[in-house]
Amino acid sequence: MIHLTSSSRLKSASAFAVAFFGFVAVGIAQSPQQQAPFVTHSLKPNVYWVEGGGGNSGVLVGADEVIVIDAKTTQGGGKELLDAIAKITSKPVTTVILTHSDGDHVNGLAAFPSGVKVIAHENNKKEQEAALAKGGRGVPPADHLPNQVLTKNKESLTVGGVAFELYHWGQAHTSGDLVVLLPQEKIVFTGDIIAANRPEPLIHLEKNGSSEGWIQTAKGVAALDATVFIPGHGAPQTKADIEARISQTEAKRAKILDLISQGKTLDEVKTALGEPATAAGGSGPNFPTFTEVVYRESGKK
Repeated sequence: MIHLTSSSRLKSASAFAVAFFGFVAVGIAQSPQQQAPFVTHSLKPNVYWVEGGGGNSGVLVGADEVIVIDAKTTQGGGKELLDAIAKITSKPVTTVILTHSDGDHVNGLAAFPSGVKVIAHENNKKEQEAALAKGGRGVPPADHLPNQVLTKNKESLTVGGVAFELYHWGQAHTSGDLVVLLPQEKIVFTGDIIAANRPEPLIHLEKNGSSEGWIQTAKGVAALDATVFIPGHGAPQTKADIEARISQTEAKRAKILDLISQGKTLDEVKTALGEPATAAGGSGPNFPTFTEVVYRESGKK
């Protein structure tokens, strides 16, 4: 069943979903048993966001076609997303815009029609091609890789009568992040630049992400003329939510760099920040913490 919520209920939905999704690890494909159920939320008469099955997805219903933003974690999740869209409209899905290359946002493309247009930043495509060459980690089939790549910091396009502005401020969560603005509706899809289910930014160093680039990109997001921000994971955010996250991140990054300049080891930095010391064998199955990322970026091991 599709559950629709109006934009007037976003604030209460945000408080609930932040608590509910707090345990979910971003960027790690989960088993179907761990996936949250699909729920479709209405933002505008033609704009929806779909949670569950991985990263959040956007659905934009144009005059004669449907545009999707991000495609879930698995082929099964991609099919479930298409089934959810079919309950909204009978119009065909013709275009997918990818915010970045993580599997929980791209792997569902395997369920999408052959010939669908896949729009992404050029570095996103390079990351997917590299993963495919190595055998992939659930990378979509080669015929579903991005086939329209963007190279500029800002590009505008119109698909099915729906206007988009696509922004890339630099290496942040990954090297190929795209932020999607619907200028007429004043809605932004941030991808994992903002992940509301995590207290701190997630930076993929293996994809040339950057903590400094994250701050620059997040500031770009906050400066957009928008009222609703759909994150890569979790509930809708406000401009104030994002600004608070930026402020906290800048302050913590400055503190980490100051401690590094004092010659502190990683464990000493973590202790000073009230974080658990590094476990034997690394930081566990998840990605490096923000503190670990900044420490590694400084050239420390």
